Amino acid sequence: MLERNLYNKRVKQVKEPTGEQTLAEKSNTIRAAVLGANDGILTVVGVLFSVGVATSNQATIIVAGVSDLIACALSMSSGEYASVSSQKDTEQAVELSERKLIDNDFEHETSQVADYYVNRGVSTATANEIAQELMEKKPLETVLRTKHDLEYGHYMDPWQAAFSSMFAAASGGLFPLMAIILFPADIKWAGTILAVLLSVTLTGFLSAKLGDGLVKIAIFRNVIVGIITMFIHFYVGTLL
Repeated sequence: MLERNLYNKRVKQVKEPTGEQTLAEKSNTIRAAVLGANDGILTVVGVLFSVGVATSNQATIIVAGVSDLIACALSMSSGEYASVSSQKDTEQAVELSERKLIDNDFEHETSQVADYYVNRGVSTATANEIAQELMEKKPLETVLRTKHDLEYGHYMDPWQAAFSSMFAAASGGLFPLMAIILFPADIKWAGTILAVLLSVTLTGFLSAKLGDGLVKIAIFRNVIVGIITMFIHFYVGTLL
């Protein structure tokens, strides 16, 4: 009972989380945007090639492209919302679980925090001192950070990811759509292919930079996927 009262007192002393986003939150939003843009480019150019090969009617091609652009943007948005919502639910469930564990067995949670620092090379005596001090001041934040690598009060925002993905997908899809609309008839397809290759090169570069991956491999992979996408849909269009 004494430990429980001490815990309740400690929780009241915890400051409310600030409105500033963590690096993980910012990275998640950017990730959704990059993936949305890449999907927008490839899905729209796929429809344009399929329909464009099947018919020379410019109005039909444009309507098909615009319709797919809207559908892709909404699909990416809803997918991101569902995915990130599940992640947020999991994070909040973890917080609730840790609140109960701290309330019921404060000493055990403190020892786990100490183990965290011991595993990182800190001596047992120093780790115990660190754990005791942190748990006295910010028990829930400390446990969430050391056990689950979570920042208290900072959870992935499904709405932000959804809107980021939606606008990025729509923007990415505009590259092939505008190319096929604006380029003269004699270079329309070549111009569209060039626009697609340049745009997937950009998304490959950004995805590698954000994920600390290899830039050349990411760009090469995106370009190959773009070429295969256009080839497949071109072939499908010839069958119609």
